[in-house]
Amino acid sequence: MKTFYNRQMQLAQLRNNTTNSTATFDVIVGRRRVGKTRLIQEAFSTIKTPYIYLFISRKSEQALVDEFSQIIKSQLNAKFFSPKSLKDIFEYLLDYSTNNPITLVVDEFQDIDRINASFYSDLQNLWDSYKQNSTMHLVACGSLYNLMTKIFKGKDEPLFNRQDHYYHIKPLEPSYLKQIMIDNNAYSPKSFLLWWCLSGGIQKYLEWIVDSDEPLDTLLNDNSPLIKEGYHRLVEDFGEEHRTYFDILGAIASGYNTKPQIVNYLGYNINDAFPKLADSFEIINKVSSMDASPNSKNIRYEISDPFLRFWFRFIYKNRSAIEINNLDYIKTIIDRDYTTHAGYELEYLAKEILIESKQFNRIGSFWDRKGHNEIDVIAINDANKTALFLEAKLQSKNYSEQLLLNKVAFATEKLNLKGYVIEHGHVSLENLNEMMAKHPPIN
Repeated sequence: MKTFYNRQMQLAQLRNNTTNSTATFDVIVGRRRVGKTRLIQEAFSTIKTPYIYLFISRKSEQALVDEFSQIIKSQLNAKFFSPKSLKDIFEYLLDYSTNNPITLVVDEFQDIDRINASFYSDLQNLWDSYKQNSTMHLVACGSLYNLMTKIFKGKDEPLFNRQDHYYHIKPLEPSYLKQIMIDNNAYSPKSFLLWWCLSGGIQKYLEWIVDSDEPLDTLLNDNSPLIKEGYHRLVEDFGEEHRTYFDILGAIASGYNTKPQIVNYLGYNINDAFPKLADSFEIINKVSSMDASPNSKNIRYEISDPFLRFWFRFIYKNRSAIEINNLDYIKTIIDRDYTTHAGYELEYLAKEILIESKQFNRIGSFWDRKGHNEIDVIAINDANKTALFLEAKLQSKNYSEQLLLNKVAFATEKLNLKGYVIEHGHVSLENLNEMMAKHPPIN
């Protein structure tokens, strides 16, 4: 699989920052598995100056210090280096960088808070003291966007605005996913939707399926990384509360998408968990109809990541079968329910295609409280007064133009679109290529 799609700008900038003769502090943020570490390796593995990679695993500070000191002794020939704390580690490297250019990458930087909460103040003092004479390229990499943003952009935080550049690495957009498939002779609209469901543009997941003729068969076997991936990706972040969070995500994946529905389904109150899932972990989104007021309580919850939507619906929901290694049962459930799931995912994919086109300033869905007038996709350009209404149907034969027109008439009034040029239609596997050609990406 070709290594980089839509990462060339960040790659060039990171390499350029390594050649600076002054200290540079970069921050890289992106969800787990999105390709941050691969980007870092590509950027720095061939540079001429020393490159040190330190991963903040959840050990004690002393255990990390022992691990890091061995790395530094080996790579910098620092035979008599005997640090006692993380502060000592960074002070030594910053002092070293006053005479020798060096690139230092600290991965899962936000987890330092669990080990030594005062370290960020120590680093602030060290960076401010050494920056003028240092030639270090310091890269702080983290997978929890909200926490990393708080560390570096929170006005009361020690490292507020200490970074020189802030990179937010996102999943690959639909056009890049399509290009990967074309480059690997795997593209068809049906396969495109399946790859979207299984990856959501996350690089690691694409690596799992790129060489497979039948991705689902490849991922549903005894050695499959798919089976345990949801746990691997989330349990460490969620900590002791992971069972509650998994229950909520499982409920959403089962179709319970309002807070009352979820509480009723689970049988216990989970109000405190919603802000954490939405804001701290960015695992769920709060969505409302496009005509809703800012304070509307007509809110639905959805899992933000296509892969996790698939995993919670088909793997986590059937974990009893997983426990007894009955993968044939899982395959049967997927064969039975995938078409329904793919129909919902086509709606998400269509929205992402329209977002990537940058032709609209508002994109969302519409529904009334009674559920009689639901429209899958609405995209509005308020500058040129145009609006697009789409129904998502896997097969065009299931699309009813008259039914959509009735709902469009209702929605345009609610959305105050008088005087707008209205376009309507549907997106299906038959016309997906046509839709992408009509709304090409603006990169």
